[in-house]
Amino acid sequence: MSTEYSNPAAFVAADIHICEVGPRDGLQSVARTMPTENKKNWLTALHAAGLREIEVTSFVPAKLMPQLADAAEIVAHALTLPGLVVTALVPNLKGAEAAMKAGAHKVTLPCSASEAHSKANVRKTREQMVDEVRNVVALRNEIAPSVQIEAGISVAFGCTLQGIVPEDDVISLVSDVIAAGADETGLADTTGMANPAQVRRLFKRAFAAVGRERVGAAHMHNTRGLGIANCLAAYEEGIRAFDSSLAGLGGCPHAPGASGNVVTEDLVLMFEAMGLRTGIDISKLILAREPLKIGLPGEPLYGMTAEAGLPLGFSYA
Repeated sequence: MSTEYSNPAAFVAADIHICEVGPRDGLQSVARTMPTENKKNWLTALHAAGLREIEVTSFVPAKLMPQLADAAEIVAHALTLPGLVVTALVPNLKGAEAAMKAGAHKVTLPCSASEAHSKANVRKTREQMVDEVRNVVALRNEIAPSVQIEAGISVAFGCTLQGIVPEDDVISLVSDVIAAGADETGLADTTGMANPAQVRRLFKRAFAAVGRERVGAAHMHNTRGLGIANCLAAYEEGIRAFDSSLAGLGGCPHAPGASGNVVTEDLVLMFEAMGLRTGIDISKLILAREPLKIGLPGEPLYGMTAEAGLPLGFSYA
C-alpha cells in the first residue's frame, strides 16, 4: 500500500494546519470502546469538515489498550479518504513497524521529558526512547522511506508524576530526538500545566536548538482552561501547526489528573476570526460530534462554540 503523500499545506491554502487527535488521544482516554464502524463514520465526518491530518489510532498491544485494537482496520479506512494525512502514534519499534505496514503516512513517538512519565507511559527511560527513535528511523529508511517520523516531547511543561520539568531537560531531549533522525519534533502540554509565558519561552528555545523548520505542532491540553491561550502564545512565537480534539475528548492514562485536549471547534473559530485560514468548516465540525455521540453515548463533550453557535456576522478568513 502506498504511503506517498504531499505536504498538508498543498491540500488547502491554509495559514494554520490542524491535526485532529480525538480518534487516538480521545478514545484511549475513555474506558469504553467505540465500535469500529462508528470510528470509521467519525473519521469520515471529520474529513468532510475539512481536516486533512488526523491521528487515527495508536499501534499498541490490544491487552493494554483494547479501545484501539482495530488499529490496522482504522488506518485502512482512513487511507480511502482523499488527501488525508493518516497519522498513528507508536510507542516502540514493533508498533512503528505495524503502522508502516498498515500504510500510515506519519508515525509519532511520545518521548517524555519527565523520567517518571516516560517509565509509566512507555516503560522506558528518556535515553532508551531516543534509542527507539533511532531504531524506528532505521526501519523507516529500510521499508517505508516516505513515512514521516515525529518525536513529540510529552509533559514538556510539567508532569503530574514528577512535578516541575526543567526546561533544560526539555530542550536537551528536543536536540537528542532530532539528532536521532526524527524529521520533526513538537512540544506537548500533556498535563495541562503550561502558561502562555512558558509556552513562548520554551518554543523560542526549541527553535534556537534545532531550527524552526524542525519544530512541528503545539499539542496543548485544556485541563486548567489555558489551552486556547497557550495555542495563541505558540502561534505568536511562530508555530503554525496544532493538535486538537473534537469536543475536547482526551487525556493521558499515565498522567493522573490530565484531561481535555484543546477543543478543535473552538481553536478553528479563534484562528478564522483572526483572519487566518484553516480550511475547516466549523458547522461541519459540529455535525461531526454526532457520530461521536452515537459511538460513545453519554460521554461528556466540551466546547463553547458548539454550545453558543457561530457569532452573528461571522465569516471565514
